[in-house]
Amino acid sequence: MDTNNKSFKKFFLLWSGEFISAIGSGLTAFGLGVYVFHLTGKAWAVALVTLLAFMPSLLLSAVSGVLADRYDRRLLMVLGDSLSAVGLVFILICMLNGEAKLWQICAGVTISSIFSSLMEPAYKATVTDLLTEEQYTKASGLVQVAGSAKYLISPVIAGLLLTVSDIKLLLVIDIATFLVTVASTLAVRRGLESKKSEQTESFTSEFKEGWRAITENRGVFVLVIMASVMTFFLGFIQTLSTPMVLAFSNSTTLGTLETLSASGMLVTGIIIGSITIKKGHVKLLSVSLFCAGLFIAFFGLRENIVLICVSGFLFFATLPVTSMCLDYLTRTHIDNAVQGRAWGLIGLISQLGYVVAYALSGVLTDYVFTPLLVKDGPLANSVGRIIGTGSGRGAGFLIMIAGVMLAAAAVILHRLKSIKKLEKQEGSAELCMVE
Repeated sequence: MDTNNKSFKKFFLLWSGEFISAIGSGLTAFGLGVYVFHLTGKAWAVALVTLLAFMPSLLLSAVSGVLADRYDRRLLMVLGDSLSAVGLVFILICMLNGEAKLWQICAGVTISSIFSSLMEPAYKATVTDLLTEEQYTKASGLVQVAGSAKYLISPVIAGLLLTVSDIKLLLVIDIATFLVTVASTLAVRRGLESKKSEQTESFTSEFKEGWRAITENRGVFVLVIMASVMTFFLGFIQTLSTPMVLAFSNSTTLGTLETLSASGMLVTGIIIGSITIKKGHVKLLSVSLFCAGLFIAFFGLRENIVLICVSGFLFFATLPVTSMCLDYLTRTHIDNAVQGRAWGLIGLISQLGYVVAYALSGVLTDYVFTPLLVKDGPLANSVGRIIGTGSGRGAGFLIMIAGVMLAAAAVILHRLKSIKKLEKQEGSAELCMVE
């Protein structure tokens, strides 16, 4: 890549558009979660909508990764942003004609997710296009701040707006944010060399190249697998926090709680964005994952707003550290020429955990754990004496189990020889730079 194309200012402009888009997406995600729970009263329905909003984009990410290496990455981002609004418009039209049914919401989020699949690999590869290696860590912190917007800013805004209006307003705002994102992407695209479709290889060949890129270093591949384990456990808290809190509170409290909790991500993201971490990424990754597991366990412990808020804050504070370490260790071991297809496959493998969690969490909560912890349930006089009983305690107990298992996975990660080799390689690279 020509060094003349490297520009932190262009990255910051692109990041600003994604930041605004994340706020809009967060408004819709929060609003639909509350809407569906009130519509059905079931955790599985909330999990289903979450799954359909996520899975199509994930399954298509590998194909999108190949496209990101074949064609203009910024153009793919524009198309993905613009066309993903179609699904939201469909949901909005259904609501304007009366109460939207569950299948209509599922159809709308699926359509939106399909087109959103064009975004992530192209965005990650564009970050590499725009930055020098020394800027990766700082950029990762800012990317985490943008990602935290849907948790930090959106919930409190959505909670307040839902007290004076309804979800239709949230959808309109989200649709409008696409215009800002497209404008910033087009501005960044201007002056950058467009990627020509010069490849003559088949998609299958390019998939194989992406697969080789992430498997030729055993440590990197293990990191990707462990990331999938991590997302499996994180999927439980993401899906079940809404029914757990709404079981004893309201949407305004839920929005405020999510915002205060997610401020931990903002604080850590800003810190990471302002410093340069040159070594120790493997150890830092293990510690942050272990702490995240413990905080998740405390999150589900009791129906206590203060406890949930504090543990949520500490949990979200670990996420930018974890993501930064994973991003740095992976990005620095993959050639830029194949990063689009590599990130597509990495996204697919690492986030399969979310798919499994979304598919299982609602069903397990409604039909296994909630019956165990209602009044006079089988666990009411044992586990129930510690964490309480009621309609939301099944979700809380399942969240606790996920947290404990994540902490255990962090210990395993730290002991793996292939991961320790990455740390040694990192140290060796640092020594070579000094010499």
